[in-house]
Amino acid sequence: MPLRALRLVLLAGAAALLASAAQAAQAADVARQKAEIDAGLDKAYPHLDALYKDIHAHPELGFQETETAAKLAKEMRALGFTVTEHVGKTGVVAIYRNGPGPTVMVRTELDALPMEEKTGLPYASHVVASYNGKPTPVAHSCGHDIHMAAWVGAAQQLVAMKSQWKGTLMFIGQPAEETVGGARAMIADGLFTRFPKPDIGFAQHVGPGPTLGVSYRAGANSSSADGFEITFQGRGAHGSRPQLSIDPVMEAARFTVEVQTIVSREKDPAAFGVLGVGSIQSGSAGNIIPDQAVLRGTIRSYDDATRQLLKEGLGRTARAVAEMARAPAPSVVFDQGASAVINDAAITARTAPVFKAAFGPRAVEATSPGSASEDYSEYILAGVPSLFWGLGGIDAKTIADYRAKGQEPPGNHTPQFAPTPEPTIRTGVEAMTLAVLNVMGR
Repeated sequence: MPLRALRLVLLAGAAALLASAAQAAQAADVARQKAEIDAGLDKAYPHLDALYKDIHAHPELGFQETETAAKLAKEMRALGFTVTEHVGKTGVVAIYRNGPGPTVMVRTELDALPMEEKTGLPYASHVVASYNGKPTPVAHSCGHDIHMAAWVGAAQQLVAMKSQWKGTLMFIGQPAEETVGGARAMIADGLFTRFPKPDIGFAQHVGPGPTLGVSYRAGANSSSADGFEITFQGRGAHGSRPQLSIDPVMEAARFTVEVQTIVSREKDPAAFGVLGVGSIQSGSAGNIIPDQAVLRGTIRSYDDATRQLLKEGLGRTARAVAEMARAPAPSVVFDQGASAVINDAAITARTAPVFKAAFGPRAVEATSPGSASEDYSEYILAGVPSLFWGLGGIDAKTIADYRAKGQEPPGNHTPQFAPTPEPTIRTGVEAMTLAVLNVMGR
């Protein structure tokens, strides 16, 4: 072998040995930190469990989370954080300074959903609140109560381990994630001007996967979300004299079917995109042709090009349907939807080895983004490079019991969604604490 080639082989071998040694050292360090976190959790968990069940039993809707925010503010003040309430109406910002170093943001959501809980748990919600002017049951059927307990738990552990890191912790409790308005509200209220601008951000979300595990990926992690409302105008008439009408129910029905050709014939089949109608409201009686129909739905995608194609196609189809019916042009209104959450590649690459060392094969790199949406994307768009990961919430026995019946466990936003508290909260605390230590360690 030529001398130059031999030198290259030797250098490559030395580099591999150094990398292997570094990985082994990091794994040992993570194992030590995890053991310390677990020891702290053995003492702290009963309090976190009580907090979780209290929040679960007393959920509040977006921008109504006054009691929830007050509970979290009290917890953080007791840990020594400087706490500001009412940021973005009901948001909480808790700051802990521990010398020079990066500012790291950790976010949890505060709000619950306008739906009835049917878990049968002893701490189930029986709360009823006002939503769009009407009374509705309220439940933490998305898992934000798990996030809040893990958020407090991570803060506890990081304060207890403050000799091992330097910098500024910025723990935020965000309102109104479910209505995709809370992140914008906090940013508009000076989140990154009244308080330090974070160098890095972290967040996690529980789902119906197995407990004790986390999933992550660089790049797109969730879909964008845009709601729409279309009002088709017509001309009312007696049901027996349809020739005198312009029927908006027919417009809505034709649109609902025809708009799917945007997905099936205009969108690239390889690109993820959903365009669905969830509500059509029109008329008052079977023998009356109404003069108006209101249709509502959602658009989901991973990339801006597909997002714009679906929105443009929706408007074009709505106008064409109205023209076919000789009806006035419809009103087409899009809400302020959430963009896709795009995980920072460098932060993901830096955190992945920590998760693998801590959780072994239960740390899974996801092969594709999720189809749900999240307004955490607003912080990323505001310039906070971040990692947002998934957290398994269902114990193995429950999963096995459901699969034995040919079913999957109930997921988020269903009345029966019931994460198993202790392993889920513990894993959430471990994952968040380790991720923060990894970027703030001395």
